[in-house]
Amino acid sequence: MSERAAVDMFFDPACPWAWITSRWLLEVERVRPVDVRFRVMSLSVLNEGRDELPEEYRTFLSTAWGPVRICIAVEQQHGRQAVRDLYTALGNRIHLAGEERGPELYRAALAEVGLDPELAEVADSTEYDEALRTSHNAGMKPVGQDVGTPVIHAPGPVPGETVAFFGPVVTPAPKGEAAGRLWDGVLLVAGTPGFYELKRTRTERPRFD
Repeated sequence: MSERAAVDMFFDPACPWAWITSRWLLEVERVRPVDVRFRVMSLSVLNEGRDELPEEYRTFLSTAWGPVRICIAVEQQHGRQAVRDLYTALGNRIHLAGEERGPELYRAALAEVGLDPELAEVADSTEYDEALRTSHNAGMKPVGQDVGTPVIHAPGPVPGETVAFFGPVVTPAPKGEAAGRLWDGVLLVAGTPGFYELKRTRTERPRFD
């Protein structure tokens, strides 16, 4: 391939597994001709009306609205590169530093990437919820509603075709050429007609090394 391919990853900043996948994709960018665009989905939107969820997860979802609202507001106002930068700033605090999601974290992350810290107020506003749902639905429509994040849209084996899939769920994120080999394999299976699932029981918690 002589041209770089655009790859979209739909993320929720609160999800540790999506964070690991995003760091893997940044490694893929270094060793394969792809450019990753980080786009917003929402676990809170995805799970609306699902009353059977465990109480602990329901609590998690109630605090997950803030980061996605801020991310979609930043996308609308400043574009996707700003979202990419903000995702890294948020993820470093949420997943690496273990900081509690809330106004202080949001303001610090926004300031770090040169954005107005006052955008943190969007976390408690519904102003951008329509745009959030539009972005969420664009990510989830090709893969269905029984998966979460990460969701990836990538060029398929047929020119002009896009393949979409959930995952990969991996820990820790592969580095260097190992990241590239995983990418090659993921594209191979995702581009196979009729292929739906390859899975085994998780035996590790997310690792961020």
